[in-house]
Amino acid sequence: MRSRIAVRGVLLVLALLVATPLAAEAQPKDSLPRVGHLFVIPSSATAHLREAFRQGLRELGYVEGQNLIIEFRSADGRAERLPELATELVRLRVDVIVAAPDVSIRAAQLATRTIPIVMAVSLDDPVEQRFVASLARPGGNVTGLSTLHEGLGAKRLELLKAVVPKLARVAVLWDVDNSSQAAHLRMMETAARALGIQLQSLPVQGASPDLDGAFRAAARSHVGALIIVPGANTFTHRARIAVLAAGSRMPTMAGFKQFVEDGSLMAYGPSSLDMHRRAAFFVDKILKGAKPGDLPVEQPTKFELAINLKTAKALGVTIPQSLLLRADQVIE
Repeated sequence: MRSRIAVRGVLLVLALLVATPLAAEAQPKDSLPRVGHLFVIPSSATAHLREAFRQGLRELGYVEGQNLIIEFRSADGRAERLPELATELVRLRVDVIVAAPDVSIRAAQLATRTIPIVMAVSLDDPVEQRFVASLARPGGNVTGLSTLHEGLGAKRLELLKAVVPKLARVAVLWDVDNSSQAAHLRMMETAARALGIQLQSLPVQGASPDLDGAFRAAARSHVGALIIVPGANTFTHRARIAVLAAGSRMPTMAGFKQFVEDGSLMAYGPSSLDMHRRAAFFVDKILKGAKPGDLPVEQPTKFELAINLKTAKALGVTIPQSLLLRADQVIE
């Protein structure tokens, strides 16, 4: 009798030992930190940025599915879907929302004033956009990274003029859906006057912008080059822009190297990959208890120059050796 009781006791202990890991494994799934990731740009165009964010998290000890859950949401270029997606993330009770660019940040901010929001890339002045009270002390539930665009317009014009010395007229392709890009255009006009360059505005709008019409307008005005102001729509359609520019034999200058990788001539600006990796730093701080309002907004201190020599050859443009030596990336 005693032996039977002893056997039953052993079996019970074994059953508990087998069941305990399963219970322990299932339990954390519900308690894992949950991060929302909100993009207006289609997923097909931002896979490299999502992976950069994941890499930043891995460097800080986070493994997706093991000690962190990421809820990715993309509006596929349709800005009108952002409020619904932001509200969905709020309903999921995520611990923090990572958003980019500004139209996505705005949607997240309108959806919640309590859940922390990390700007992966703000293309505009976050103070002017009222995302934060100041860069040093954001003060609310938003912090993160902002591209330092003031002064970049002038630098991009200077680089274009170095490649096309007789440049007198430049078209500027910009996104009307981005409320503050008109301000960037005005700042660029000031820099253009100092260089003796006349600018032509080429506004585009919507998830399917009339890029063909914009390039026809540029051709009619006999512009010598094109500057692409960084924005959600221009980034999404960067490959199409490169094709149209090549067909118009028009040298192009963009804000991120991804444009050059897809065929544009040059790009000068901060690394979007570095910014998305850095967004993980803010997520980590917030998950460990920091308040977003106490985390200063960061701006890039390093800027990349990328040049596509294949495009230069096709356009019959000679890139000065001085620029090639300065370039961070040269595609041959």
